[in-house]
Amino acid sequence: VTLFPAMLTLPAGSSATFFCNISMESDSGSEYSLNWYKETNHSQAQKIAEISRNNPPMVTEKYLTTNHTPAFKIEILNLHQNDSGSYYCGLIAFFEPDKVMESNRSRLVVTAAPEKTNATDETEVEEGNPPDHFKALLLGILLLAGAVVLLIFGYLTVTYRRGDVQKPPSENMLAEEKPPVVPVPTLDYGVLEFQRDQCTQVLPETRLVDQTEYATIIFPEEKPITPER
Repeated sequence: VTLFPAMLTLPAGSSATFFCNISMESDSGSEYSLNWYKETNHSQAQKIAEISRNNPPMVTEKYLTTNHTPAFKIEILNLHQNDSGSYYCGLIAFFEPDKVMESNRSRLVVTAAPEKTNATDETEVEEGNPPDHFKALLLGILLLAGAVVLLIFGYLTVTYRRGDVQKPPSENMLAEEKPPVVPVPTLDYGVLEFQRDQCTQVLPETRLVDQTEYATIIFPEEKPITPER
């Protein structure tokens, strides 16, 4: 009965696999039982798993056994530091009375998981990534803002040009240059009424040849209506 590998050094959280090979002169119909043992600091061996011909391989949360006669495999799952120690397998052959064979010892050393180193590396990577990510995000924001400003400027330009086209030419000309204002003369008509003084009448024979007459011009209260031209 042989067990290999002879030495394993693995970090915590991983799995360890050992193979146990047996050699029997005649295994046809033979009854056997293969046990797995663990020793810690040369203490008394502790049985951890078992494989027999008639029973299915044992599967637990900690150990997984597989029968590949004449090779038998055991996997120790989710290693912890207290899993360190010496392992071996023992074959009990029922075809020979009380025949027990033990394999050589294999050493398993479980080291601490490199969580701190990985955490430090990941922290450094994460600390290095934010600036690049921030730069890319800032560049994207600036490009988006520039595109929005260009769209607004183009919209205002097109709207302003459309407003100039829609205005009549006269309005555009008046807005650009106003012609000088020329005063237009107006003509009003009035009626002159001469009123004689009825109180003082001069006889014809007493009038002088060169007599001066005065007229009083009376304007009505309302302005006379100017006839249409």
